[in-house]
Amino acid sequence: MDYCTFGRTGLEVSVVGMGAGGPSRLGVNTGGSEQESIAVVRRALELGINYIDTAEAYGTEEIVGKAIRGVDRDSIVISTKKNAFRKGGPVPMPLTAEEFVAGVEASLKRLGVETIDVFHFHGARLDQYSHICEELVPALQGMQQAGKIRHLAVSEHFASDFEHGLLRQAIEDDLFDVVMVGFNILNQTARRDVLPVTREKGIATECMFAVRRAFSNPTRLREILVDLRRSGEIDTDALDLFEPLDWVLEESDAKSLPEAAYRFCRHEPGIDVVLTGTGNIRHLEDNVASLLRPPLPSELVARLRKIFGRVHSVNGS
Repeated sequence: MDYCTFGRTGLEVSVVGMGAGGPSRLGVNTGGSEQESIAVVRRALELGINYIDTAEAYGTEEIVGKAIRGVDRDSIVISTKKNAFRKGGPVPMPLTAEEFVAGVEASLKRLGVETIDVFHFHGARLDQYSHICEELVPALQGMQQAGKIRHLAVSEHFASDFEHGLLRQAIEDDLFDVVMVGFNILNQTARRDVLPVTREKGIATECMFAVRRAFSNPTRLREILVDLRRSGEIDTDALDLFEPLDWVLEESDAKSLPEAAYRFCRHEPGIDVVLTGTGNIRHLEDNVASLLRPPLPSELVARLRKIFGRVHSVNGS
């Protein structure tokens, strides 16, 4: 495993992060048992992964807590998240500071830890930002002083915020030590809008959406590329729609498109940790192997940057 200093937090973290959410949620969504999910997390630890990311909304905090029981607490970095607004009803309603603090306490209990290393506002949107800053950040700063949280963080709602409006504002205000940003071959806007400033300020970055459905489903990839042609975000002659990214494998030693996609993100300047999620140990091992491989050829990376450099309307799902 490779490790890096996680921005100004000073934490030493694995460049591969175990994601307990995503389509699989450690196998919970695909019919796996709790013991199988625990085994995935423990295998991640055996592979040298020391960064584990979960969330209240994933329903996997308790699984993570059971998986890390008996493990040296100082050897792992636990990241979790909570939404600032209550879902349900026609309009999401903001949580009060008291409600949010109670949620953090519940996460601590489910995880079985006394301190959460990195606590995120989960999937935050720009129109929620003022409430987060004015009402909730002060409450979490109090929990920091009490030793229950080490570092404040925010993850964006990349399913709708393709150009990082929330993160751009949050980074400018410099309230958070860590941000979770969407970035992949198809949407590289973070290279322009996020990563230069996080690098300048020492804000740690977690990369989500490195691999999504487009990279494992050729039909979905073609659908996205057709839309991008229509919108003018890629040139009409940039890619063959029937074999759009086959050349990536032909011109590199990558064995699959998901491997190439992971390597593209892993070696992007400014990205510290790339998250990968699965409920299958073999899949986990393959993903880790991909993320530990060398960078793709520089000429190939340059071509991918040129082809998709104007894309701003998709996230790869």
